[in-house]
Amino acid sequence: MSNFDPAVSRGFVTPYEEVFATLRRGEASARDGTRVAYQVVGSGTETVVLANGLGGRLYSWLALMAPLAERFRFVSWDYRGLFESAGAQRPGELAVPEHAADLGAILDAEGVDTAHLIGWSMGVQVSLEFALRHPERVRSLVLINGTFGQVFDTAFQPFTPLPLPREALHGSMDLLINHPTLLRALQVGTRTPTEALFWLRKRVAGWRQSTLTLGLRQYMRDVTTTDTAAYLRLFQELDAHTVRHELRDVQAPTTVISGAFDYLTPAYQSEIMADEIPGAVYAPIRLGTHFVLIERPKKVLAAVESHFGRLEAGAVT
Repeated sequence: MSNFDPAVSRGFVTPYEEVFATLRRGEASARDGTRVAYQVVGSGTETVVLANGLGGRLYSWLALMAPLAERFRFVSWDYRGLFESAGAQRPGELAVPEHAADLGAILDAEGVDTAHLIGWSMGVQVSLEFALRHPERVRSLVLINGTFGQVFDTAFQPFTPLPLPREALHGSMDLLINHPTLLRALQVGTRTPTEALFWLRKRVAGWRQSTLTLGLRQYMRDVTTTDTAAYLRLFQELDAHTVRHELRDVQAPTTVISGAFDYLTPAYQSEIMADEIPGAVYAPIRLGTHFVLIERPKKVLAAVESHFGRLEAGAVT
């Protein structure tokens, strides 16, 4: 992963070299010919797919991979248009169903018939889309800090709704996407003050970097060095997508995890998913935000281990 700084991982669960000792990279050809880069970690017999958040990468999952890498084989990928995967060429090629189809191509490339899916943020929508279209390939679902679709309707609630109506938000993103100079200014205008803030807090205040701040810093570095136009277009596609009306058709055993103070994908949306998906278990994390994976790793791990424990015990089918 070209943008990943190994030093950043030292603030997480275990050193980079140990967690990724079995790291293997691969490429799959999507149904439209797009080249999709993916990564495989772990030596277990069962496959767990890690569907990233928008802009997130493999390091986001260290809290799960470190203790479970001998039990499972983890597969993750860079969404088309971002990082090491090829960019989209035509409108609609960044839509959520295309990412779900890419997942199918990756499983085919790895010779995997069925897998457990764990999705975070954007990965929740991708995982739900795949599970609904290919239920025979999904052994179970873990949905973390996500929603069933139309993200602009609920972002920043319950604190405050977005300040602009959906049409204005899409129009603003179109303006940036179609004007490269503005897009570059956005990249620099986001990256420079963010890096300065991290440096200043550490230098002046003697601030000790936590796993959360290390993860956020790496995330900001990643999203400000990838294709920003694709990144913004993905936001639009997440808003255009919804499976709200199909939640009752999800067949896979499901655990839904949310942070009580998640302001990007509010917890009440997780409650809706848990209520609508047959037999789903809801695991709220008190005081958690949208980044429970790296701020409350032990609690997320406990919820995931409980999920697999129920599967092994036959508590769900």
